[in-house]
Amino acid sequence: MAIRRMDNVLIVVEDLDAVIGFFVEIGMELDGRGPVEGPWVERVIGVDDVRQEVAMLRIPGAQGRIELAMFGNPEVIRAEPKNAPANTLGIRRVMFAVDDIDDVVNRLRARGAELVGEIVQFEQIYRLCYVRGPEGIVVGLAEELS
Repeated sequence: MAIRRMDNVLIVVEDLDAVIGFFVEIGMELDGRGPVEGPWVERVIGVDDVRQEVAMLRIPGAQGRIELAMFGNPEVIRAEPKNAPANTLGIRRVMFAVDDIDDVVNRLRARGAELVGEIVQFEQIYRLCYVRGPEGIVVGLAEELS
């Protein structure tokens, strides 16, 4: 038995519209959005009386999705500082390969995102950066150099 693919990464958010806009600005597409509740989801995630709105975003023409969940019930719990540094335990970022890192960073900044550090060049291979978006979500961006 072998793994077939990574299907998606879940991010729990408080402002679903803002986070959808952030990922759409990177280049993802909204694949669907709607309510999720009932005994089946409670049994899967091990939480009672769940009411949430879920949005699925996909990378156009490629595998890989991000699932966003906004809980109406129960109340969300913050497990770490809002703007946790890179050395905090847990998932720190999702990395995307982009065609033009400067363009993506500028579009994200127009939505209120900030560079975590700076855009740097790794040898003659990549230009890289981390960007902090809504709710402290950090994405990595990588532009492959020719």
